[in-house]
Amino acid sequence: MFSILVAAGWPIVPLLLCSIIATALVIERFISLKSAKVMPPQLLNEAIGVSRDGVPSADVIAKLEKNSALGEMLASGFRAAQGGSTGSVDDLRMAMEASGRAIAHRLERYLPALATIASAAPLLGLLGTVIGMIEIFGSQAPGSGAAGNPAQLAHGISIALYNTAFGLIVAVPTLIFWRYFRSRVDGYLLHLELAGERFAQHLAGLSPENQS
Repeated sequence: MFSILVAAGWPIVPLLLCSIIATALVIERFISLKSAKVMPPQLLNEAIGVSRDGVPSADVIAKLEKNSALGEMLASGFRAAQGGSTGSVDDLRMAMEASGRAIAHRLERYLPALATIASAAPLLGLLGTVIGMIEIFGSQAPGSGAAGNPAQLAHGISIALYNTAFGLIVAVPTLIFWRYFRSRVDGYLLHLELAGERFAQHLAGLSPENQS
């Protein structure tokens, strides 16, 4: 493996850095986008269940907020119902939408970086290819002999081919993971929106005396 890296020359260094960064980001996104951290399956029903007789205590709301991204949004709805809101669906929805925007920003974290690496890796591979071609043409320069410099010619070919291949090796998996995480985040956001709408309807149906 080391001999391949040596044969690829210095242009492969940026590609190695891209591969390391992409690997770290993929692992981080897999951990951060687990369902348990974003949308526990029964959390919405549990939140509705504990608030059938009114908004729960501040301790329960604080615990809910730390549970997951969905819990954070539901907690913002509880606080809106407690904090002098008129209790209308629109007011409660607006409170949860404000929380939802911050949640969406966190869910989308590092996705632009993955997209950038997926786009830049082939270009970095192309840069290595161009540098390899320069080496090849340099070996055929006047004064290098009739057959040119075979060692320099072979080195140029190695740089060109290895960098092209490595650029694609980095770009293709990164693009696949980016598309996967993008789709997963979009799905989470849709379910958060639907859960927020259902929860706003529930909170609006609570009687004013129970929201104190």
